[in-house]
Amino acid sequence: MQVLLKWPIPTPPNRPQRQSHDSCQLKAQDVFLVHDNQLRTSEGLEFCRPFQSLAIVRSWSILTTNKMPPDRSRRTQSAPELEAPDFIPVAPTPLTSKDKDTQRLIVVLEQACLETFRVPAKRAGKGEDKYTLLNCDDHQGILKKMNRDIASTRPDILHQCLLTLLDSPINRAGKLQIYIHTAKNVLIEVSPTVRLPRTFKRFSGLMVQLLHKLSIRSVTSPEKLLKVIKNPVTDHLPTSCRKVTLSFDAPVMPVRKYMETLKPDESICVAVGAMASGDDTFADSYVDEKIGVSYYPLSASVACSKFCHGAEDAWGIL
Repeated sequence: MQVLLKWPIPTPPNRPQRQSHDSCQLKAQDVFLVHDNQLRTSEGLEFCRPFQSLAIVRSWSILTTNKMPPDRSRRTQSAPELEAPDFIPVAPTPLTSKDKDTQRLIVVLEQACLETFRVPAKRAGKGEDKYTLLNCDDHQGILKKMNRDIASTRPDILHQCLLTLLDSPINRAGKLQIYIHTAKNVLIEVSPTVRLPRTFKRFSGLMVQLLHKLSIRSVTSPEKLLKVIKNPVTDHLPTSCRKVTLSFDAPVMPVRKYMETLKPDESICVAVGAMASGDDTFADSYVDEKIGVSYYPLSASVACSKFCHGAEDAWGIL
Protein backbone atom coordinates (compact mmCIF):
# COMPACT_ATOMS: atom_id res chain seq x y z
CA MET A 1 0.00 0.00 0.00
CA GLN A 2 1.36 3.43 -1.00
CA VAL A 3 -0.11 6.70 0.29
CA LEU A 4 1.13 10.29 0.51
CA LEU A 5 1.19 12.34 3.71
CA LYS A 6 2.14 15.92 4.39
CA TRP A 7 4.69 16.74 7.07
CA PRO A 8 4.27 17.72 9.86
CA ILE A 9 1.52 15.25 10.62
CA PRO A 10 -1.39 17.12 12.22
CA THR A 11 -2.14 16.25 15.82
CA PRO A 12 -5.61 14.88 16.57
CA PRO A 13 -7.77 17.13 18.77
CA ASN A 14 -7.55 16.86 22.62
CA ARG A 15 -4.22 15.06 22.48
CA PRO A 16 -0.81 16.62 23.28
CA GLN A 17 1.78 16.64 20.55
CA ARG A 18 4.69 14.27 20.97
CA GLN A 19 8.20 14.80 19.79
CA SER A 20 9.97 11.87 18.23
CA HIS A 21 13.71 11.82 18.98
CA ASP A 22 14.37 9.00 16.57
CA SER A 23 12.99 10.82 13.55
CA CYS A 24 15.31 12.64 11.19
CA GLN A 25 15.26 16.37 10.54
CA LEU A 26 12.38 17.17 8.19
CA LYS A 27 11.14 20.43 6.75
CA ALA A 28 7.55 21.60 7.01
CA GLN A 29 5.14 20.89 4.16
CA ASP A 30 7.41 18.16 2.72
CA VAL A 31 5.61 15.25 1.12
CA PHE A 32 6.41 11.74 2.33
CA LEU A 33 5.63 8.28 1.13
CA VAL A 34 4.40 5.50 3.42
CA HIS A 35 5.49 2.14 2.04
CA ASP A 36 5.95 -1.14 3.97
CA ASN A 37 5.64 0.64 7.34
CA GLN A 38 8.50 3.05 6.54
CA LEU A 39 8.35 6.82 6.20
CA ARG A 40 10.70 8.44 3.70
CA THR A 41 10.99 11.64 1.73
CA SER A 42 9.90 12.05 -1.85
CA GLU A 43 13.53 11.85 -2.97
CA GLY A 44 13.96 8.48 -1.27
CA LEU A 45 17.16 9.49 0.63
CA GLU A 46 16.13 9.90 4.27
CA PHE A 47 14.25 7.34 6.33
CA CYS A 48 12.49 7.76 9.65
CA ARG A 49 11.30 5.52 12.38
CA PRO A 50 8.92 2.80 11.17
CA PHE A 51 5.28 3.73 11.47
CA GLN A 52 2.25 1.55 11.45
CA SER A 53 0.43 2.32 8.21
CA LEU A 54 -2.91 1.30 9.66
CA ALA A 55 -2.57 3.74 12.57
CA ILE A 56 -1.63 6.56 10.23
CA VAL A 57 -4.57 5.86 7.97
CA ARG A 58 -6.98 5.91 10.91
CA SER A 59 -5.55 8.98 12.66
CA TRP A 60 -4.77 11.51 9.94
CA SER A 61 -5.97 12.50 6.49
CA ILE A 62 -4.15 10.98 3.54
CA LEU A 63 -3.39 12.54 0.17
CA THR A 64 -3.22 10.10 -2.75
CA THR A 65 -1.72 10.68 -6.15
CA ASN A 66 -1.05 8.70 -9.30
CA LYS A 67 2.47 10.05 -9.76
CA MET A 68 4.46 8.36 -6.98
CA PRO A 69 8.25 7.83 -6.94
CA PRO A 70 9.31 4.29 -7.75
CA ASP A 71 10.17 2.00 -4.87
CA ARG A 72 13.94 1.43 -5.16
CA SER A 73 14.10 -0.86 -2.12
CA ARG A 74 12.62 -3.74 -4.07
CA ARG A 75 13.86 -4.41 -7.56
CA THR A 76 12.44 -7.25 -9.57
CA GLN A 77 13.05 -8.24 -13.14
CA SER A 78 9.86 -7.66 -15.10
CA ALA A 79 8.83 -9.61 -18.15
CA PRO A 80 9.06 -7.86 -21.55
CA GLU A 81 5.92 -6.00 -22.54
CA LEU A 82 3.83 -7.78 -25.14
CA GLU A 83 1.90 -5.92 -27.79
CA ALA A 84 -1.86 -6.25 -27.45
CA PRO A 85 -3.46 -8.11 -30.35
CA ASP A 86 -5.59 -6.06 -32.72
CA PHE A 87 -9.13 -7.43 -32.66
CA ILE A 88 -10.55 -4.81 -35.04
CA PRO A 89 -11.52 -6.52 -38.32
CA VAL A 90 -10.16 -5.10 -41.53
CA ALA A 91 -12.87 -4.05 -43.96
CA PRO A 92 -12.61 -5.94 -47.27
CA THR A 93 -12.46 -4.19 -50.60
CA PRO A 94 -16.02 -3.58 -51.90
CA LEU A 95 -16.98 -5.54 -54.98
CA THR A 96 -17.84 -3.70 -58.18
CA SER A 97 -19.38 -4.71 -61.48
CA LYS A 98 -15.91 -4.45 -63.08
CA ASP A 99 -14.71 -7.46 -61.06
CA LYS A 100 -15.79 -10.48 -63.09
CA ASP A 101 -13.87 -13.25 -61.28
CA THR A 102 -14.52 -13.06 -57.51
CA GLN A 103 -17.16 -15.44 -56.19
CA ARG A 104 -20.11 -13.57 -54.67
CA LEU A 105 -23.83 -13.48 -54.02
CA ILE A 106 -25.77 -11.04 -56.20
CA VAL A 107 -29.32 -10.02 -55.25
CA VAL A 108 -31.51 -8.26 -57.80
CA LEU A 109 -34.61 -6.65 -56.28
CA GLU A 110 -37.11 -6.80 -59.11
CA GLN A 111 -40.29 -4.76 -59.67
CA ALA A 112 -39.39 -2.24 -56.97
CA CYS A 113 -41.79 0.69 -56.74
CA LEU A 114 -39.75 3.90 -57.00
CA GLU A 115 -41.88 6.61 -58.54
CA THR A 116 -41.83 10.33 -57.81
CA PHE A 117 -44.86 12.59 -57.64
CA ARG A 118 -44.86 16.37 -58.02
CA VAL A 119 -46.72 18.26 -55.32
CA PRO A 120 -47.81 21.75 -56.50
CA ALA A 121 -46.54 24.76 -54.59
CA LYS A 122 -50.02 25.72 -53.35
CA ARG A 123 -50.58 22.29 -51.83
CA ALA A 124 -47.08 22.10 -50.38
CA GLY A 125 -47.39 25.59 -48.86
CA LYS A 126 -44.04 26.70 -50.26
CA GLY A 127 -42.83 28.93 -53.08
CA GLU A 128 -41.85 26.09 -55.43
CA ASP A 129 -43.05 22.63 -56.37
CA LYS A 130 -41.99 19.69 -54.24
CA TYR A 131 -41.31 16.11 -55.31
CA THR A 132 -42.09 13.15 -53.10
CA LEU A 133 -41.93 9.37 -53.36
CA LEU A 134 -45.29 7.87 -54.22
CA ASN A 135 -46.50 5.47 -51.51
CA CYS A 136 -49.76 3.92 -50.39
CA ASP A 137 -49.84 5.61 -46.98
CA ASP A 138 -49.59 9.28 -47.93
CA HIS A 139 -51.13 9.35 -51.41
CA GLN A 140 -54.28 7.24 -51.34
CA GLY A 141 -56.42 10.01 -52.86
CA ILE A 142 -53.95 10.53 -55.69
CA LEU A 143 -53.81 6.79 -56.41
CA LYS A 144 -57.62 6.66 -56.66
CA LYS A 145 -57.63 9.50 -59.18
CA MET A 146 -54.97 7.69 -61.21
CA ASN A 147 -56.90 4.38 -61.00
CA ARG A 148 -53.85 2.74 -59.46
CA ASP A 149 -53.88 -0.21 -57.10
CA ILE A 150 -52.75 0.76 -53.62
CA ALA A 151 -50.73 -2.46 -53.29
CA SER A 152 -48.64 -1.52 -56.34
CA THR A 153 -47.02 1.44 -54.56
CA ARG A 154 -45.07 -0.15 -51.72
CA PRO A 155 -41.55 1.34 -51.62
CA ASP A 156 -41.34 0.30 -47.96
CA ILE A 157 -40.79 -3.29 -49.13
CA LEU A 158 -37.64 -2.18 -50.94
CA HIS A 159 -36.52 -0.30 -47.82
CA GLN A 160 -36.89 -3.40 -45.66
CA CYS A 161 -34.99 -5.59 -48.14
CA LEU A 162 -32.09 -3.15 -48.42
CA LEU A 163 -31.70 -2.88 -44.64
CA THR A 164 -31.72 -6.67 -44.32
CA LEU A 165 -29.11 -7.15 -47.03
CA LEU A 166 -26.77 -4.34 -46.01
CA ASP A 167 -26.76 -5.43 -42.35
CA SER A 168 -25.96 -9.07 -43.15
CA PRO A 169 -22.54 -10.61 -42.33
CA ILE A 170 -22.04 -11.64 -45.96
CA ASN A 171 -22.14 -7.98 -46.96
CA ARG A 172 -19.68 -7.06 -44.21
CA ALA A 173 -17.40 -9.81 -45.55
CA GLY A 174 -17.44 -8.25 -49.04
CA LYS A 175 -19.29 -11.10 -50.77
CA LEU A 176 -22.56 -9.37 -51.64
CA GLN A 177 -23.71 -7.16 -54.51
CA ILE A 178 -27.13 -5.51 -54.76
CA TYR A 179 -29.06 -4.21 -57.77
CA ILE A 180 -32.50 -2.60 -57.90
CA HIS A 181 -34.69 -3.00 -60.98
CA THR A 182 -37.77 -0.80 -60.70
CA ALA A 183 -41.17 -1.29 -62.27
CA LYS A 184 -40.34 1.66 -64.59
CA ASN A 185 -37.30 -0.23 -65.95
CA VAL A 186 -34.67 1.78 -64.05
CA LEU A 187 -31.59 -0.16 -62.95
CA ILE A 188 -29.74 1.03 -59.83
CA GLU A 189 -26.45 -0.24 -58.41
CA VAL A 190 -26.09 -0.16 -54.62
CA SER A 191 -22.64 0.14 -53.08
CA PRO A 192 -21.94 -2.36 -50.25
CA THR A 193 -20.59 0.48 -48.09
CA VAL A 194 -23.69 2.67 -48.21
CA ARG A 195 -25.55 3.38 -44.95
CA LEU A 196 -29.20 3.91 -45.71
CA PRO A 197 -31.53 5.91 -43.45
CA ARG A 198 -33.43 3.77 -40.95
CA THR A 199 -36.63 5.76 -41.20
CA PHE A 200 -38.83 5.51 -44.27
CA LYS A 201 -39.34 9.28 -44.52
CA ARG A 202 -35.63 9.95 -44.92
CA PHE A 203 -35.29 6.98 -47.25
CA SER A 204 -38.00 8.47 -49.48
CA GLY A 205 -36.15 11.76 -49.71
CA LEU A 206 -32.94 9.95 -50.64
CA MET A 207 -34.66 7.99 -53.42
CA VAL A 208 -36.21 11.15 -54.86
CA GLN A 209 -32.76 12.74 -54.96
CA LEU A 210 -31.34 9.62 -56.64
CA LEU A 211 -33.99 9.52 -59.37
CA HIS A 212 -33.49 13.20 -60.16
CA LYS A 213 -29.68 13.40 -59.99
CA LEU A 214 -29.03 9.78 -61.11
CA SER A 215 -26.36 9.27 -58.43
CA ILE A 216 -25.62 9.81 -54.74
CA ARG A 217 -22.01 10.54 -53.80
CA SER A 218 -20.28 10.02 -50.49
CA VAL A 219 -19.59 13.08 -48.34
CA THR A 220 -16.02 12.04 -47.48
CA SER A 221 -14.96 10.56 -50.84
CA PRO A 222 -15.80 10.78 -54.55
CA GLU A 223 -17.30 7.28 -54.46
CA LYS A 224 -20.85 6.89 -55.79
CA LEU A 225 -22.92 5.05 -53.19
CA LEU A 226 -26.03 4.82 -55.37
CA LYS A 227 -26.11 5.27 -59.12
CA VAL A 228 -28.37 4.60 -62.09
CA ILE A 229 -26.73 2.30 -64.65
CA LYS A 230 -27.64 0.95 -68.07
CA ASN A 231 -29.87 -2.05 -68.64
CA PRO A 232 -29.82 -5.03 -68.77
CA VAL A 233 -28.54 -6.36 -65.46
CA THR A 234 -26.84 -9.33 -67.17
CA ASP A 235 -24.17 -6.97 -68.55
CA HIS A 236 -22.97 -6.29 -65.01
CA LEU A 237 -22.85 -9.91 -63.77
CA PRO A 238 -19.65 -11.99 -63.49
CA THR A 239 -18.59 -14.27 -66.32
CA SER A 240 -19.32 -17.49 -64.43
CA CYS A 241 -22.64 -16.82 -62.72
CA ARG A 242 -25.71 -18.98 -62.11
CA LYS A 243 -28.94 -16.99 -62.30
CA VAL A 244 -31.96 -18.18 -60.28
CA THR A 245 -35.20 -16.77 -58.96
CA LEU A 246 -37.39 -17.73 -56.01
CA SER A 247 -40.74 -19.33 -56.72
CA PHE A 248 -43.38 -20.86 -54.47
CA ASP A 249 -44.17 -23.53 -57.10
CA ALA A 250 -40.57 -24.72 -57.52
CA PRO A 251 -39.14 -27.72 -55.61
CA VAL A 252 -38.04 -26.78 -52.10
CA MET A 253 -34.36 -27.20 -51.28
CA PRO A 254 -32.24 -25.92 -48.36
CA VAL A 255 -30.21 -22.92 -49.42
CA ARG A 256 -27.00 -24.31 -48.00
CA LYS A 257 -27.31 -27.52 -50.01
CA TYR A 258 -27.96 -25.57 -53.16
CA MET A 259 -24.97 -23.30 -52.54
CA GLU A 260 -22.71 -26.33 -52.18
CA THR A 261 -23.51 -27.34 -55.77
CA LEU A 262 -21.72 -24.23 -57.09
CA LYS A 263 -18.22 -24.44 -58.49
CA PRO A 264 -15.39 -22.81 -56.51
CA ASP A 265 -15.23 -19.83 -58.90
CA GLU A 266 -18.96 -19.67 -59.72
CA SER A 267 -21.12 -16.82 -58.43
CA ILE A 268 -24.88 -16.86 -57.99
CA CYS A 269 -27.46 -14.21 -58.86
CA VAL A 270 -30.84 -14.34 -57.10
CA ALA A 271 -33.84 -12.34 -58.34
CA VAL A 272 -36.29 -11.43 -55.56
CA GLY A 273 -39.56 -9.65 -56.15
CA ALA A 274 -39.68 -6.44 -54.06
CA MET A 275 -43.44 -6.12 -54.41
CA ALA A 276 -46.53 -6.87 -52.36
CA SER A 277 -48.03 -9.47 -54.73
CA GLY A 278 -47.74 -10.67 -58.30
CA ASP A 279 -46.51 -13.44 -60.55
CA ASP A 280 -42.97 -14.81 -60.39
CA THR A 281 -42.36 -14.17 -64.09
CA PHE A 282 -40.48 -10.91 -63.57
CA ALA A 283 -37.07 -12.49 -64.25
CA ASP A 284 -37.91 -15.16 -66.80
CA SER A 285 -35.93 -13.33 -69.48
CA TYR A 286 -32.52 -14.03 -67.91
CA VAL A 287 -32.77 -16.67 -65.13
CA ASP A 288 -31.56 -20.25 -65.59
CA GLU A 289 -33.86 -21.98 -63.10
CA LYS A 290 -36.36 -21.42 -60.27
CA ILE A 291 -35.96 -22.76 -56.75
CA GLY A 292 -37.97 -22.79 -53.54
CA VAL A 293 -36.52 -22.15 -50.10
CA SER A 294 -39.57 -22.74 -47.86
CA TYR A 295 -42.90 -24.52 -47.79
CA TYR A 296 -44.53 -21.31 -46.59
CA PRO A 297 -45.01 -18.01 -48.40
CA LEU A 298 -42.29 -15.57 -47.38
CA SER A 299 -42.00 -11.82 -47.55
CA ALA A 300 -39.27 -10.32 -49.71
CA SER A 301 -37.18 -9.31 -46.70
CA VAL A 302 -37.33 -12.81 -45.15
CA ALA A 303 -36.47 -14.42 -48.50
CA CYS A 304 -33.38 -12.20 -48.79
CA SER A 305 -32.37 -13.03 -45.23
CA LYS A 306 -32.84 -16.77 -45.76
CA PHE A 307 -30.65 -16.79 -48.87
CA CYS A 308 -27.94 -14.71 -47.16
CA HIS A 309 -27.82 -17.09 -44.20
CA GLY A 310 -27.53 -20.11 -46.50
CA ALA A 311 -24.64 -18.53 -48.41
CA GLU A 312 -22.89 -17.60 -45.14
CA ASP A 313 -23.13 -21.17 -43.88
CA ALA A 314 -21.87 -22.63 -47.16
CA TRP A 315 -18.93 -20.22 -47.45
CA GLY A 316 -17.99 -20.26 -43.75
CA ILE A 317 -18.85 -16.63 -43.00
CA LEU A 318 -19.64 -16.09 -39.31
